[in-house]
Amino acid sequence: MRIYEGSPRQDFEEVFRSIGAFLDQRGMKDVLLVEAPDGFIVQGLVVSGQSTSTWSDAMGTQTKETLTFLDDDIARFMDEATARRGRTPPPPPHEAGYYETAFRVLGRYMDQQRPRDVFFFEQDGAFVVRLLIQGQQGSHHELAEF
Repeated sequence: MRIYEGSPRQDFEEVFRSIGAFLDQRGMKDVLLVEAPDGFIVQGLVVSGQSTSTWSDAMGTQTKETLTFLDDDIARFMDEATARRGRTPPPPPHEAGYYETAFRVLGRYMDQQRPRDVFFFEQDGAFVVRLLIQGQQGSHHELAEF
């Protein structure tokens, strides 16, 4: 992974787990994630403007939101997660949200593949992953669906 080259933290599992936890807190759905030279770009749908005033306003409006997670943001997310898990006495058990769990699984798969670049999106609850793999005969893209 480019953003952690030369660093001891070079796994997609922890990075994506941290991003997924943030997205769960944000309430984002139907996500797309693209690796960029200095981090990740995430796009998804969020519901905003929910209220309890009238029936038509109670549902809110769904908008597309684009977030950029730079190296420093991801490092901070990972440090905060490590601190939560390592406190004494330990905090109450944390129940991982949908994206924290799903992104962790995707990250573990990607760690096994050792890609040079990643891109994935969610479609009807499934994830389509495109990885750029460097082999002896050059680079090629591989697709997988989860």
